[in-house]
Amino acid sequence: MNSYNDFKQRFKLLVDKKKYLVVNTLSNIFTMRLIGNKTHGDLAEIGMAEFINQFMYDFRSIHVGKDLFRAKEHEEDIIIINELTNEQFPVSLKAYGDGPLQLSTDKDQKMFPFLETKGKFISDKAQIDSIFKSDAFKDFLNINVMPLIYKESLKKCNIMIFDAEKAMKETEKIIYVGEGESFKNKNQGKGRKHPIFMFLDKNDNYICEVRYGGASANALQRGLWTHTINAVNYFDSITNGWIDYSHNHTLVKLFSLALNATEKGHAEANEILQKDIDNFNDKK
Repeated sequence: MNSYNDFKQRFKLLVDKKKYLVVNTLSNIFTMRLIGNKTHGDLAEIGMAEFINQFMYDFRSIHVGKDLFRAKEHEEDIIIINELTNEQFPVSLKAYGDGPLQLSTDKDQKMFPFLETKGKFISDKAQIDSIFKSDAFKDFLNINVMPLIYKESLKKCNIMIFDAEKAMKETEKIIYVGEGESFKNKNQGKGRKHPIFMFLDKNDNYICEVRYGGASANALQRGLWTHTINAVNYFDSITNGWIDYSHNHTLVKLFSLALNATEKGHAEANEILQKDIDNFNDKK
């Protein structure tokens, strides 16, 4: 976690000094929604990996790729290496609208069944601490998720990191919200087809939730989730808040041409693009 924290601080410093770099890359990534609603998510992985390689000195990144999916130890999309310390850590890239955000798929379906054994209302701090230390929650602190959050109607985006350490420290209640139920007339849990366990702070503010983990549950119905609007106090923006982005229609045309061009043409284009990146990075 310390390696990831160091990376986040360095990313913030880069945004402070050269905000135009991340604005440009995020604009290009979210432009991919013009091609397809899910296209931007996959391309965000290679786009952000290359962003790190091009602009973040002392760090390099490797895109894990879909071919290695079955061999993944974690839910990573990219691996980031600190070239000064040789430390490396996995990061999961998410490109979501401003709202529900999946932090972990809980692919082994351990979290929800484990919480069921603890009862429907847990407020003892010692018991809550033991839950976070349990085998079912062992990866809670190792959630290296980099969410690229967007408000498409406003053309605004934000890279918001969920603060797992703060969430663990400030969780005061874990409550069961049944199918179709709501919590204290709030929208959390309302109209759900499956139950959840909701994590709350001392003021009953929403932190995160564990969704139903039964055998019939799909990826949207299980795992650890939070909500970027309702849990805003548990996020750290490494873009230092919301930034404006714009669509790059020329990029869509570039993809159209690239898919019909030859590898020789791609190689020549790569050289031109690299020179452009170098000049853009040196912009004063």
